Amino acid sequence: MAHRKRRTYDHRVKAQIIAAGNPHLFPELQIPLSTSRSWIRRGVGTVVTFDAPVEGEAQLRDRIAKVEQRVAKLAAVLGLVLALLRVSGFKLATGRVPDARNKRLLLGAVERARKAMPLGRALRVIGLSASRYHDWVGIRPGCSLADRSSCPRSKPQRLTYVEIETIGNMVQSKEHRHMPIRGLALYAQRMGKVFAHPATWGKLIRERGWRRPRLRLRPPKPKVGFRPTAPNEAWHIDVTIIKLLDGTKAYLHGVIDNFSRRILAWTWPRDSIP
Repeated sequence: MAHRKRRTYDHRVKAQIIAAGNPHLFPELQIPLSTSRSWIRRGVGTVVTFDAPVEGEAQLRDRIAKVEQRVAKLAAVLGLVLALLRVSGFKLATGRVPDARNKRLLLGAVERARKAMPLGRALRVIGLSASRYHDWVGIRPGCSLADRSSCPRSKPQRLTYVEIETIGNMVQSKEHRHMPIRGLALYAQRMGKVFAHPATWGKLIRERGWRRPRLRLRPPKPKVGFRPTAPNEAWHIDVTIIKLLDGTKAYLHGVIDNFSRRILAWTWPRDSIP
């Protein structure tokens, strides 16, 4: 099926037809009556035009060069800021912004960025999740943006930042390294610090990437053992039991000098005890 090519008309023709209220103007352009009547019915819309600049071509090129130079500088500054952000290792996905003033600065920057880009793209640039952004924007009246207990919990089961920080300190502390996660969670409940299920502890450990300290309780093994300084200072004796065909046992003794690592003697007593 062939599609008819869409026709376009100059905005000044449209304005004259609307001003005259006559859909039959400009018959040489062969404008459909339905199109002319729809123009008259809807009225004049927003028209974006480009007026020819008063300055000449040289001045226009200078303005374009200045704009390009400014865009290049802004792009360079943005690259430096993003590189510094990556090197610092701070991420809004895992970090905290407890100060209300810093949160307002972020929200103001996001609102200004929404005029030039979609909201989702602006949030991806700064690494802020949409749920966290809407939580900050939709804060209830009488509650502060700061991470304090000024606002009651919206859900009774939700842990506060203080409780999550307490869990992290207990998980990563050397004092409780001998306790399993379940025992640590029950211990925190008995002490009245955090009332959370052990599964919640495991979920937070996986999400936050906490590492439990694993320290050796025994002294480290020496890499270099006993070494004599002269021959025949220390011998190593080993015994191997060999069962013979008649059912008797023979004891094979080997003696090695520790200094030279040479075999000194082998003994094979045939009259060994069965």
